[in-house]
Amino acid sequence: MDELLMTAWGKFGGAAALCLAAVGSALGAGAAGPAAIGAWKKCYAQGKAAPFTLVTFVGAPLSQTIYGMILMNKIMQIAASAPQSWPLLVSAGVFGGLAMGASAWYQGKAGAAGSDALGETGQGFGNYLMVLGVIETVALFVMVFLLMAVGK
Repeated sequence: MDELLMTAWGKFGGAAALCLAAVGSALGAGAAGPAAIGAWKKCYAQGKAAPFTLVTFVGAPLSQTIYGMILMNKIMQIAASAPQSWPLLVSAGVFGGLAMGASAWYQGKAGAAGSDALGETGQGFGNYLMVLGVIETVALFVMVFLLMAVGK
């Protein structure tokens, strides 16, 4: 395989890291968004103030796209300087992107449950946020460990 093709495959790994993490972010925000809207509707119907803090649950999965971008940047850098490492870069990008995307998706599902609970009770925001933080930690671990694995 020539050097240009190896570089292209390595860069594919970087693109996969960003895109798969972003798909998870979209799925997560897409899961949490309707739940927040439903909780606000419930509050309005009951004459209660609608908590703006529900936006936190909707936006939480978006950070995984940033982690995917950070991993992508490192993979792209290595692909340009060490094209022979393309199998590692493709693997890191695909599997890292999938792991970060899954974290975002399930963070959105947890955010949906938090929206429903907070909208109904008006209590527990800190507890619900801690759950999102634990799920977020999966994506952070994946990013950091893969940056260590692919780094020089």
